[in-house]
Amino acid sequence: MNAHLSIGELAARSGLAPSALRYYEELGLIHADRTAGGRRVFARQTLRRVAFIRAAQAVGLSLEEARAAMAGLPVDRSPTSAEWRPVATSWQARIDEQIADLQRLRDHLTGCIGCGCLSLGKCALYNPHDVQGAQGPGARKLLARHARSV
Repeated sequence: MNAHLSIGELAARSGLAPSALRYYEELGLIHADRTAGGRRVFARQTLRRVAFIRAAQAVGLSLEEARAAMAGLPVDRSPTSAEWRPVATSWQARIDEQIADLQRLRDHLTGCIGCGCLSLGKCALYNPHDVQGAQGPGARKLLARHARSV
């Protein structure tokens, strides 16, 4: 069994396009060695790292958050269950939040579809408690973001 995979083999095995894998490499999420001819070759455990990244994205983590989570995991081998446990625990909280959000959506969906008001001032689904409206007219989040960047 070959210890390395070409980018095409990694793409086929992971279900990602080679361009996505090159992007992951550029971000430091995965690492490729180079052959004498300059071709990328990936260690077999890169498949697990790619699976980890895809799982992180499925949970709703950004690529930066996935990179931070992987920082504590070994690069040269698959993580042990003890190494994986803190990451999994942190993801459970994220998943619980998503479940709660989906349950709120489910609970308000029937009334929203039946209502049809599309009112930003009253809609419990799109604008619960009208938090931004209470701060006055205008693009509050945009104005706040602009003030921080100036």
